[in-house]
Amino acid sequence: MLEILGKASSINVRKVLWTCAELGIAFEREDWGSGFQSTHTPGFTALNPNAMVPVIKDGDFVLWESNSIIRYLANQYDGQHLYPGQPRLRARVDQWLDWQATDLNGAWSYAFLSLVRHSPEHQDPAALASACERWTRNMQILDRQLQATGAYVSGEHFSLADIALGLSVNRWFETPLEHPEFPAVRAYYERLTERKGFVAHGRNGTP
Repeated sequence: MLEILGKASSINVRKVLWTCAELGIAFEREDWGSGFQSTHTPGFTALNPNAMVPVIKDGDFVLWESNSIIRYLANQYDGQHLYPGQPRLRARVDQWLDWQATDLNGAWSYAFLSLVRHSPEHQDPAALASACERWTRNMQILDRQLQATGAYVSGEHFSLADIALGLSVNRWFETPLEHPEFPAVRAYYERLTERKGFVAHGRNGTP
């Protein structure tokens, strides 16, 4: 039985939960992270030296880093429909997975911590305005890509990239800032809502 260590409200844990739903993987989950068991204990940092969730244990195999985990699950549990083996198709999925983890995450971090987490260290008006502008600019990139594909971020078919980006789109809509009209992103959000895994672990009101 696959073990998932991490609280269900974590956006990165939810990537793993949604992937399990898409692949029909049975799992057991333990609450770790803020408000639950501390990830800074020696036992946890022996699994992940970064002291962050999620971590999975698949038998004697331990893995951390959410995008690496969902790639592994697709490879291990017959998920070629989510993560194709053909090099060019896989590269397109990887491109958007990596963009989500770097450019997009870097864009929304300050604004999310300021407007949702109400972090005292993230209340500088100029820094917040800059962060919102960067976030909006990245969402515009996503909107243009979705206009081009007319379906999912890497092309015609749903993939692992949509799991990572679908959760990021949920965070965009659930964060209280001005949302310019991006019709392709909105249509994409509604399209993802047709998937049970997204309803359970994505569009659940938890940004």
